[in-house]
Amino acid sequence: MLKLEFHCHTHASKDSLTKPADLIKTARRKGLDRLVITDHNSTAGAVAAQQLDPELVIVGEEIMTTKGEILAAYVTEEIPAGLSPQETIQILKEQGAFISVSHPFDRLRKGGWKENDLLEIIHDVDAIEIFNSRCMNPMFNLQAKRFAEKHNLAGTVGSDAHAAFEVGTSVILLDQFEGAEGMRSVIKQARYQTRLSAWWVHFVSRYASMVNWSK
Repeated sequence: MLKLEFHCHTHASKDSLTKPADLIKTARRKGLDRLVITDHNSTAGAVAAQQLDPELVIVGEEIMTTKGEILAAYVTEEIPAGLSPQETIQILKEQGAFISVSHPFDRLRKGGWKENDLLEIIHDVDAIEIFNSRCMNPMFNLQAKRFAEKHNLAGTVGSDAHAAFEVGTSVILLDQFEGAEGMRSVIKQARYQTRLSAWWVHFVSRYASMVNWSK
């Protein structure tokens, strides 16, 4: 099976200082087979990383919509922040991307979702994130898992790594696949290895935000 990290960041995100090469090095050392790099409203870091390791890296993006964040893999053209969820999803579908939803019930984050807003899009996405290692309250992940089960939705998990050492904290185990359509065909049979990150990792991204703001 392939060991897949679905949610991680490089310095293309304003709250990360991780260089693509360092992220790749750590992912390889930890035995990851695929790495979906999902920077905030940017594909620049993922594209740079894919050029360094085309076999490992899948270009993704974490996109802030007017209702919450969308998490996508196999993004071919960067999507700006601030569109409605429906507009964002339509553009992703035109690209053939695999579409998930970031930490949907995490009320401590700006990118969390209200349940009514989430219900409006569940038939248009391929999955929702049912475990995010950076959720401060484990109940947020449990709510996402229960929501996915109730609505027969596939699940993705991810470390949400903003520093290289976090990558691979939570991974998806999938049968061999190729491309977004291949991922869609195997995602319902996914297995997961999950672990919460220490609370202090949020200070890493807070520090990165301050450094990037001061530039």
